[in-house]
Amino acid sequence: MGSFGMAQADESVAERNKAIVRASFDAWTAGTGNPFELLAEDATWTITGNSAAAGSYAGKEAFLSEVIRPFNARMSAGLKPAIQDIYVDGDMVIVLFDASGTARDGQTYANTYAWFLGMRDGLILRAQAFFDSIAFDDLWARVEPGPSR
Repeated sequence: MGSFGMAQADESVAERNKAIVRASFDAWTAGTGNPFELLAEDATWTITGNSAAAGSYAGKEAFLSEVIRPFNARMSAGLKPAIQDIYVDGDMVIVLFDASGTARDGQTYANTYAWFLGMRDGLILRAQAFFDSIAFDDLWARVEPGPSR
């Protein structure tokens, strides 16, 4: 395959990854799924910054049990995302989105996120997340987790 053919193959993989991630966000919005279903079992998720959840999580289960489930347990109505834009570059899908939901104390939680998702074979192998840590930490400290959802 010449370099032109390889460029086309790379582009089609990038577009397929973009479509997979977009579909997972559509499912999240509809309440029928979420992007975390795309995590490879050995994925690494890194939350950048100084929030209560900042750090790297080795493995899908570690991230879900230490961040996602405790977050969801603080919500009475889960987050609904609204994509501002989605970009692809090779195996990287970058999603810029807003998300909001209602916390167990009745207050709205709203944040803006940028996720950099390194993909292979339709799965997320590595992720780096950026968001407003002040809004996140306020929710994390203010609201006691309820039963896991």
